[in-house]
Amino acid sequence: MMKNLCAVSFLVASLYAGNVYAQPAAVKKIIEIGTTDNRVMHQLDVLTNRFGGRPIGSDAYDNAAEWMLREFRSWGIEAHLEEAGELPVGFNRGPWFGRLIGGDQPMNLHFVTPSYTSGTKGLQRGHVLIEPATEAELKRMRHQLKGAWVLVSGKNVGWPVDHSAKADSIRNAIKAENVKIEQMNDSLMKENWTKGAHHKTIPLRRMPGLFYKEMCEAGVLGFIQSASVPLRALYDRPLVNDKNTTFDNLPEVCDIKLDEHQYAVIEQMAKERREFWLEFDIRNHFKLGPVKYHNVVASIKGTKYPDEYVIISGHLDAFDVATGGIDCGTGIGPMMEAARLIALSGAKPKRTILFIAFAGEEFGLLGAKAYARTHQNELGKIANLFNRDGGPTPPIGISVPQAMYDDFVEICKPVKNINPDFPFEVKVAKPRKRPTSTGGTDASVFAVEGVPTYGFTTDDIKGYNFSYGEIWHTERDLYTKNIPEYQEHTAVVTAIVALGVANLDKQLSREGMYKE
Repeated sequence: MMKNLCAVSFLVASLYAGNVYAQPAAVKKIIEIGTTDNRVMHQLDVLTNRFGGRPIGSDAYDNAAEWMLREFRSWGIEAHLEEAGELPVGFNRGPWFGRLIGGDQPMNLHFVTPSYTSGTKGLQRGHVLIEPATEAELKRMRHQLKGAWVLVSGKNVGWPVDHSAKADSIRNAIKAENVKIEQMNDSLMKENWTKGAHHKTIPLRRMPGLFYKEMCEAGVLGFIQSASVPLRALYDRPLVNDKNTTFDNLPEVCDIKLDEHQYAVIEQMAKERREFWLEFDIRNHFKLGPVKYHNVVASIKGTKYPDEYVIISGHLDAFDVATGGIDCGTGIGPMMEAARLIALSGAKPKRTILFIAFAGEEFGLLGAKAYARTHQNELGKIANLFNRDGGPTPPIGISVPQAMYDDFVEICKPVKNINPDFPFEVKVAKPRKRPTSTGGTDASVFAVEGVPTYGFTTDDIKGYNFSYGEIWHTERDLYTKNIPEYQEHTAVVTAIVALGVANLDKQLSREGMYKE
């Protein structure tokens, strides 16, 4: 960042000669504060390290929402909570610990559990079994299942073992098919023995937790599945979406996703029928429902066109095996700091600028969908939605339709030379096909409705070697994965560009957004 305030002042003055797209004094102030007193990393620190992971339905989410209200109001910005929906139950996560006892390799275990799954009943120790693949195997080990940790098949991708009615139906079909396969294999083996044939057996069909209900009824402590590192954990989607879910019919068996390297060691020990135990203490706790969740909506009201809008957004919720430092701390932190910079600059935008922290993005874009439904009549008056939901990389440009190009070139002039380390270019975007269904971010909800959702092009321009795949919904989605100078620059650019759009004398043209 530039440190010389005189140079900054000179730069701003030169950029704003004759500029009618923004308020020069306000933009100058935004750059000065953003250069000398940028607090985006403070916002991220509080969000991720004081509240932590924030799935909707959790105390952490609600507490973070209340904190955002306090911060917005302390900057003189009106802010409120808008109800976006409710869940049948809530969920809070506490500490978790596990270890292997006995054998040649005692070890602390590296594992996670998805949100909205059961914890242990205190510290629980048990032996280890490999899940049965057939009715005969189930019958053979039925007595030993009580008090066991069971290794299930498949490689975890974040979801818990599906115990829904639909999954049970699939399991029943597989069991029936396996009975037929076993009968066919018996015939093949008989021919091998009696006729000297060399038939290969037909492999049985597998499904993680094929005898899930039977094993639960037998008294297993929990299920363990292999998981790639870094470990990824999502949530129990069928439980959350089932209208029949209540506090009284929640699952009581743990669902553990274990480091694949440790899983391989334990699986081999179990195959060898060696004497060892696993011990877990997992503090996953549920809340009595229904539990409401809310979007956080703040606004700086427009002076000339108060019923037209520019939106800066991100999603407040985050999975909780980490702290949501990137997904979506990189959206919420710069959004909050952009709001603070605009408020402290004394800007009086012509259009209303909205700062929205959406709820439940990770659970299916729930907050954005609720907002679009509630504010359906306002969607045609949104100039642009700047939604940030990705890595910590900084803006290096924006691509917009030809009809918006000249406006954005003028709006972005102050951005282009704030810092020579961060070039910025406005490009023309070709018309795109109008989406008919939502995608992976909150912005897609608005794109389906025809709202402009042009976001910044970003790049790891200094080479910090950031990898989004490493942190996406994993244990590594932490505050420490942020890149301070990138985030600080993002906040300043967002504030200037959003203010510029809000100060246009006319609404941005939507011509050329979509193919005819």
